Amino acid sequence: MKNSWWKILCALLLVYTFIAGFDGEVPARFILNETIRNLYFHVPMWFTMIFLFGVSTVYSILYLRSSDLQHDRIASAAANVGLVFGILGTLTGSIWAKYTWGAWWTNDVKLNGAAVSIIIYIAYLILRGSVEDEFKKGRVSAVYNIFAFVMMLVLVMVMPRIYDSLHPGNGGNPAFNQYDLDRNMRYVFYPAVAGWILLGIWILSLRTRIAKLESQIP
Repeated sequence: MKNSWWKILCALLLVYTFIAGFDGEVPARFILNETIRNLYFHVPMWFTMIFLFGVSTVYSILYLRSSDLQHDRIASAAANVGLVFGILGTLTGSIWAKYTWGAWWTNDVKLNGAAVSIIIYIAYLILRGSVEDEFKKGRVSAVYNIFAFVMMLVLVMVMPRIYDSLHPGNGGNPAFNQYDLDRNMRYVFYPAVAGWILLGIWILSLRTRIAKLESQIP
C-alpha cells in the first residue's frame, strides 16, 4: 500500500476529472460553449506526452553515458506511451476543432507540427525494430531520440508562437489562463493535468517491467 498511494491518487484524480469535467459548471464562452470541457482532456494529454518524451530523452542520454540496457528500455517505453498520449491529444484536438473551427483539421501550424512530431516518433519505433543488436539499437535510437525531442519542441512549442495559429497562447492569441475560466474550471484543470501525467507514469512503469521480463526470456 505504501508504494501504491500515487496509483490510488491517480485513479481518484481521473474519476474526479471525468465527473466534474462532464457535469461541472463551465463559463459560457463565445464559440467554445460546452466544448470548453475538452480543456480537461486535450491539453493534459499533450502535457503528458511532452513529459513522457522528456523522460524518454533523459534516459536516452543516460544510456549513452552508461550503456545500461535498462535505461534504454525505459527510454523506449516512455516514447511508446508518450506517442499514445500524443495520438489521443491529436484526436481530442481534432474533435474540438470540428466544433469550434468548423473542420476536423485545419492548416494550422500547431496541428501540422503535432502531426509531424507523431510521425517522427513513429519513425523512432521503426528504427528500433530495424536493428537487432541490443547495444547498437540503444545507441542509434538514443541519438535519434534526442533529435526527435528537440524537433518536437520546435514544432509544437516554438513555431506556433512565431507564425499565425488558431490555438490559444500562440500566434498572438491570448492564452487560456487569460480567459475568464473561473475558479470552477481551475479546480478541475490542474487535478486533470496531475491525473493524466500520473496515468502516463503508471503505464510507463508497467511497460518497463514487461520489457525487463521479456529480456530475461531466452
